[in-house]
Amino acid sequence: MIDRRRIPELWRRLDVTARDLPLGVLLLVASLVPALRGNGTEVGGLPTRPADALAGVAAVLQSVPLAVRRRWTLVCLALVSLGFAIDQLRGYHLFAGTALPIALISAGSYLEKYRRAALVAGSVAFVALSVELYRRGPGETALEFVTFYLVLALAWGIGAWMRSARAAEAERRSRVAEDARNAERTRIARELHDVVTHHVTAMVVQSEAARYLTAAPDRLDETLAAVSDTGRRAITDLRHLLDLLNPDHGTSEPRTPPVGRVLTLVEQTRRAGQPVEFTEEGTPAAATGSSDLVAYRVVQEALTNALKYDHGGRTSVLVRHGEREITVEVGTDGSGSGAASPGGSGRGLAGLRERVDVLGGDFSADRSTDGGFVVRARIPGGSTS
Repeated sequence: MIDRRRIPELWRRLDVTARDLPLGVLLLVASLVPALRGNGTEVGGLPTRPADALAGVAAVLQSVPLAVRRRWTLVCLALVSLGFAIDQLRGYHLFAGTALPIALISAGSYLEKYRRAALVAGSVAFVALSVELYRRGPGETALEFVTFYLVLALAWGIGAWMRSARAAEAERRSRVAEDARNAERTRIARELHDVVTHHVTAMVVQSEAARYLTAAPDRLDETLAAVSDTGRRAITDLRHLLDLLNPDHGTSEPRTPPVGRVLTLVEQTRRAGQPVEFTEEGTPAAATGSSDLVAYRVVQEALTNALKYDHGGRTSVLVRHGEREITVEVGTDGSGSGAASPGGSGRGLAGLRERVDVLGGDFSADRSTDGGFVVRARIPGGSTS
């Protein structure tokens, strides 16, 4: 038994011809009902005559082509117009005559090619039909024909409005999709920046230091081991990032919560030659949403900048866990040197500000009076943004 809730979905899956056919069949059946005979559209004032075989042809021409009103719009309009002309000239006045406005709405809405030619040809055909009806009929005034033409023009206009509205909606969706793609590209670039820059900077600093340790094999071995360990961490983080981009690929184990890895991040920075004092206050909340990841990224970017611009200077890291927010403060004293590592583009701090702003927090990065810098962030907890 088919679930009633699935009926609309099954209906949408049908071909447009199958979905439009019932309307044509309904008009055809209505034209055969004796009570509705002679109650259709009437233009020109010709007396209604009894139905015959040609009336059946007119009824079929006006109703059945509606099945292809979206697939072969021009064919539908031509056949319905022919059937309407036969209907009016013979005086059948079939109920199927109401199909002409429907065909015109469809043409205005779905016809892509020959729109102007169809308008001109339709207008010429209507003038010819009006002249013949006037000649055969009791002499109706021209106002009746003009009024009916305006009604048909209104039907076309409604279709044209639907077409423009549909195009505007498609353009809006395209813009939304493009904005989403741009936002996703920005997010990926930001993640790559956060993951790669810190590790590469640490490796550059460690390898530069190794050049001066050739006379101390033990310290040289320790430094090279730190470079190797940093490289493995970079590969692991990149692998996790790729798993996020393609969840169906890869079987990596779940990541350790970012805030829980701040200490590891601090240790890695210390091994790169940066004296770091780490303080963590409060207890991390059980569920922090993406706040803990943002806090981790703030510490990561700040320590990366410390290695770049204040290498060897005393650095402090404070992470405070509150009931509803995480506060991060990272600062240097300006006593180090920035000559040992490459410069940056400023994208990291801008990306952090965006992340914190999205969560409704506060972010600042300022120079301190002693020549160092201080990065502060207040990150509301519990957000899944």
